[in-house]
Amino acid sequence: MGPHPAVAAIRLAVRRVLHDVITEFHRHAGPDRPAEAARRPAHAAGSPYAEAAAAGGSRTALPERPDTPLVLVACSGGADSMALASALAFEARKLDVRAGGITVDHNLQLGSGLRAAEVVTRLTAMDLDPVEAVAVHVGREGGPEAAARDARYAALDAAAERHGAAAVLLGHTRDDQAETVLLGLARGSGIRSLSGMAAASGPAGRYRRPFLQLDRQTARKACLVQSIPVWDDPHNIDPAYTRSRLRHEGLPALEKALGKGVVEALARTAQLSRDDADALDTWAAEAELTVRDETGRLECAGLYALPPAVRRRVLRRALIEAGAPAGSLFARHLEEVDRLITGWRGQRAINLPGRVEALRQGGRLVIRQS
Repeated sequence: MGPHPAVAAIRLAVRRVLHDVITEFHRHAGPDRPAEAARRPAHAAGSPYAEAAAAGGSRTALPERPDTPLVLVACSGGADSMALASALAFEARKLDVRAGGITVDHNLQLGSGLRAAEVVTRLTAMDLDPVEAVAVHVGREGGPEAAARDARYAALDAAAERHGAAAVLLGHTRDDQAETVLLGLARGSGIRSLSGMAAASGPAGRYRRPFLQLDRQTARKACLVQSIPVWDDPHNIDPAYTRSRLRHEGLPALEKALGKGVVEALARTAQLSRDDADALDTWAAEAELTVRDETGRLECAGLYALPPAVRRRVLRRALIEAGAPAGSLFARHLEEVDRLITGWRGQRAINLPGRVEALRQGGRLVIRQS
């Protein structure tokens, strides 16, 4: 008898991502490594893990395999990330991959350090190695949710660099994707924001999200049938947080009004929007080369001739290159700069985040530090 359907689903999702990571790792590593070694399971006869096991060692004491990719799971202790950790631990035993775990202590709740230590204990019991807890300081910029996210990703980036990880797995589900799309829609954001979270993102595709096609209930069920203890973060039900209100009030209201299937539809919208956004970004990168003069300045006449969606992407790229923080550039900023092209009436320079200014001079758009 095979595993429970929920367990089988999470393992299959993780297995697919691990195969991608292994393939990319060996492609970049070059042809020096024998093909049979690349296919050998971690515990196969002759492997370093099997040799250590024969000597009476445990997995956490096994030697590092620099010719094998290390994959870390970011784990909060919640159902989604614990299900992800269990699937990674299971699949890593059968594949040519090392598996470890990282938990981030945001220091936002009383006893958070003890909670992080419990997660470390559970991940270690799954034979993940390395496993560590990283404490961070959460600032205030952008609001509590954005600040916590920024601190978390900074810690995960540092951990991935420190351990030389080929990938970091994140437990975002289809439900998280639907929430992200709705949040972008509520902000009046563009199509890139509506595309939600990518299956792979970050430097060189470091962050992988195996569960984007699975719902949150599947992950929770997988933990239940495997008797994996989980922690329910009280922040996830705190109405002070926008995402929490959307999760417990907004989405249920939409499903009540529109019927079941809203989450699945929003997830499909994210994928369609991502495909469109990728195509427009490629078009904008190519178009930018045609609207710069011999000195590299943007020509207003050339910009005016571009479709608005392409032109604004060109402008955004130029503003970021000049020093404007990407996360601080909003639609209203781009609209103001765009009016220098489409509604020129002698406006003054426009001040933008990052002490960047944009002004029109002699038919050229000048973007510079103020």
